[in-house]
Amino acid sequence: MDSALVVGGTRFIGRHTVEELVEHDYHVTLFNRGSHENPFVDYADVHHVRGDRGNDEELLSAKREVEPDVVFDFAAYHPEEVRSAVEIFADVDAYVYVSSGAAYDRDDIPKREDETPIKECTPDQAVDDSYDTYGNRKAEGDRAVFEAADRGVNAMSVRPTVVYGPFDYTERLDYWVSRVEEHDRVVVPGDGTNVWQRVYVEDVASLLRLVAENGTPGNAYNAGDQNSLTLERTIEEVASALDTDVEVVHASERELSTVNLDLADFPLYRPYPHVLDTHRAESVGWESTPVSEAMERTVGESAESDRDGADVGPARETEERLLDVLDTV
Repeated sequence: MDSALVVGGTRFIGRHTVEELVEHDYHVTLFNRGSHENPFVDYADVHHVRGDRGNDEELLSAKREVEPDVVFDFAAYHPEEVRSAVEIFADVDAYVYVSSGAAYDRDDIPKREDETPIKECTPDQAVDDSYDTYGNRKAEGDRAVFEAADRGVNAMSVRPTVVYGPFDYTERLDYWVSRVEEHDRVVVPGDGTNVWQRVYVEDVASLLRLVAENGTPGNAYNAGDQNSLTLERTIEEVASALDTDVEVVHASERELSTVNLDLADFPLYRPYPHVLDTHRAESVGWESTPVSEAMERTVGESAESDRDGADVGPARETEERLLDVLDTV
């Protein structure tokens, strides 16, 4: 297996996956519209075929041109796109669909691939583009993978939880890096003990490759750091990576309301734990990077970038008003 077609592949998870594949001697072809900068223009083993993954004829044309051994599908956001893809790539050695931990429909701790149910998806949800239906659409894409595997297609899916790492355009962790880097005190919603398991982006990339090489058709594979951190512990890891100290100031829902904030206004906050079981991923030879090492790489790139997460969390002015309120209590 040495030829890979990556549908998408220039932004975040796909970008790191291409790096992973190149490091393991794959010849990689990107298939996308070219609407984002291609970081691989100088790579001899990475080629680009321009096209729209929503156009089945263009996707089929790319398949015929590349004749890939394995396909990684990062850009399937609607179930019908997955159904088309598993037909077009029915004869490849492996088709790996990038699903999501948001596909789960019950807050088991942890969520397990064959035990925790996934969400239903109505016809209206299947064609929707809003975030509210994202998990439903990913779950239905998983079903398309499972049905294809029942027909003999070597199709599998990977379900990452919240992904962090270098070049994360969502800026969720950048918000906290910026806060810790620039200020001595930061507000943390609640008591800081909420757990929303994350997964380092390079580990997602390695799992995708390992699933393609060693996975079982019809299986979904969870991807999550094997050591799940609370939000407060995450901030402490950020401070350690920056070689600085920070005072964490907890704020309850009532205290936040004094400046018109809510717990969920802060990035990476989730009221109920979200943890994925990773034993199945480990069965294909995968392990996650130690959090301190992953955070050091992540924070280093974030601090050198121009991303600060200002648009994904409360303004610092509002935070300072809240700190003034808390100091008088």
